[in-house]
Amino acid sequence: MTDTRPLALITGASSGIGRQLARQFVHHGYDLVVNAEDEALESAAQGLRESGAEVRAVRADLRTGEGRFLLLDALDGLTVDVAVLNAGVGRGGAFVDTDLADDQEVIDLNVTATVRLAKPLLRAMVARDAGRLAFTSSVASTMPGSFQPVYNASKSFVQSFAQALAEEVKDTGVTVTAFMPGPTDTDFFDRAGMADDTRMGTMQKDDPAQVAEQAFEAITTGETKAVTGSLKAKAQGLAGKVLPDGVKAAAHRRLAEPGTGKAPEQPS
Repeated sequence: MTDTRPLALITGASSGIGRQLARQFVHHGYDLVVNAEDEALESAAQGLRESGAEVRAVRADLRTGEGRFLLLDALDGLTVDVAVLNAGVGRGGAFVDTDLADDQEVIDLNVTATVRLAKPLLRAMVARDAGRLAFTSSVASTMPGSFQPVYNASKSFVQSFAQALAEEVKDTGVTVTAFMPGPTDTDFFDRAGMADDTRMGTMQKDDPAQVAEQAFEAITTGETKAVTGSLKAKAQGLAGKVLPDGVKAAAHRRLAEPGTGKAPEQPS
């Protein structure tokens, strides 16, 4: 990578919020290391290179130890000025019905990979007294996730983890940011099995470009926490602060329970 441009790492960068974040960083003069586990990563990286940035694509599944090692190995010898741990996955459905393996994948990516990558990245930043570490949290972190319980709990972990790290490093030149989108128009709901038969999956969602623009601003200005996206998402974030857990759990059920989505159109 070049010595004249700052370097940002973005995981989950092949689509959605991660891809839009990568565009924000390139637009603002950064070189990139981008990661995802799917084959769309290289086409995303090639599009980013057209702006003149140097972009290194590391295709690796961060749910696995091998994938995390591949990414960290690719970063060896590089100075990462900004790291955005964005990769995440969800799984909808009643806890008694979902496969344990799917629940474990949510934990492996959203929690385990987050901790295992944050440790060396933050250590390096603190050692040189400079850097920005960011996490894609969620408005879901503020509420019990009925019919999406492991995902919401994983984002509650990410939110608490990020806030704790921000406090630990507040007297250094390092900042830690957690940004919290609401439901966003990405492939998340397809992958989580929630796209067609839940109200959350079929409702209008936020633009990932808007989320990424606001997240970039929060990260680069050193905000500790920011709800990103539409006014509706910001209202959800505010409600998450004041409503009782039981009320929030019931409200989440109305959004995430299978069978609450719009009925599919019948062929004529």
